[in-house]
Amino acid sequence: MQSTIRPISSLPPLRQLSSHTLDSIQQALAGLRSLYFPPAPPRLVLHRRHAIPALIHDKSAPDSGYASAEGEEDDDEVEEAEVSQKLIGHEDIDVLRSDPFEREFAVKWLTGLIVRSGTWIAEAPEEECRGDTFEERSRVLDDAASLLSSFAGDAEPEPALTRDFSFPRAGKGGPVRVQLNDGALLTTDHTSVGLQSWASSIILAERICWEPGAFNFDSFDRPGVRILELGAGTGLLSIVASKFLPSAEIIATDYHPNVLANLRSNVSTNLTGRDQSQISVHTLDWSNPPTEDPFFEGSFDMVLAADVVYHPDHAQWIKSCVQRYLRRGAGGESPRPVFWFIIPLRSTGRHEGMSATVEQVFSTFDSTIDSSSNTQMEELVIRRKDEIARRNGVGRADEGSYVLFQIGWR
Repeated sequence: MQSTIRPISSLPPLRQLSSHTLDSIQQALAGLRSLYFPPAPPRLVLHRRHAIPALIHDKSAPDSGYASAEGEEDDDEVEEAEVSQKLIGHEDIDVLRSDPFEREFAVKWLTGLIVRSGTWIAEAPEEECRGDTFEERSRVLDDAASLLSSFAGDAEPEPALTRDFSFPRAGKGGPVRVQLNDGALLTTDHTSVGLQSWASSIILAERICWEPGAFNFDSFDRPGVRILELGAGTGLLSIVASKFLPSAEIIATDYHPNVLANLRSNVSTNLTGRDQSQISVHTLDWSNPPTEDPFFEGSFDMVLAADVVYHPDHAQWIKSCVQRYLRRGAGGESPRPVFWFIIPLRSTGRHEGMSATVEQVFSTFDSTIDSSSNTQMEELVIRRKDEIARRNGVGRADEGSYVLFQIGWR
């Protein structure tokens, strides 16, 4: 039985193609075919008296989160990874198969293999070595081309999905209810992932609803307060914030046109009548934030973001935006301007270690420096960091836990 592998972490690096044997390339192709185009399961016939009870299987993919932004560089070279046969269990196959980043990497790898195959085929051993011949390598190339064609013919988008959330409150009052449309991902554009609700935003929304005072929502419930959400995606955090802060002005931002259209639709679904004007939806390019947009003029008392770092540059772009838009203020001021930022800790795949870039660009608050300094320094610092365990049924397979940062001025 062919074992299934993760494309990003297991496919042989193409820069070293000449060093890979026929067997290693065959295994890689077999692994991709097993993952994306598995054979139909054999028909099982059971005698009535020996029938096996059916097992409950939840086919829904766990939630996850990558907020949309600019696409990756269009290098001819596929991003390399260490050659390791990282096998996965049956419970993760559905999640892996539906991951747009893994799929995109697999397609790029196959394309790169075909482009570079001429040299690899020509370097076949002159004397047959364990079946490794010019003819066999040519057949492997044909297999790769066939597999790539299968991807092209399998690019049907998944249907949109309406999701109903009910977040409990610790105090009086019923649960906070939110209905969101998770749009179908665009198979040709990975930046459209903001069309779906991912785990980080769900976890932060849940914590806000359970204990809004821990996020100073009680102090911010007054006219004139402005809130900005970066990489809003489906708008969950902005909509939840509006439930607790009816007097606040909320600006929900994202980049991809389809994401923005879906975001506006979700705001309309959850806010009725004049309440809809509380949340306005706008385009925001983190790498080039607007300087003359009336909706971004002035400053914001609170900034929210969930799982918006999946490229080494993103943390720095986010910091630049927060520096530009978060209201200045520290010391004994109450409420203190704050940036709430949650990000998953991923241990495998393309986004492994992205969480570390946050702490590389935001320094950690040191009370001894603040108390001993005679000069007020205006710098964004991490004032608090909480790690949140992953729960069953929420989050991608590569998300081990989550980190919630409280960031502000010192």
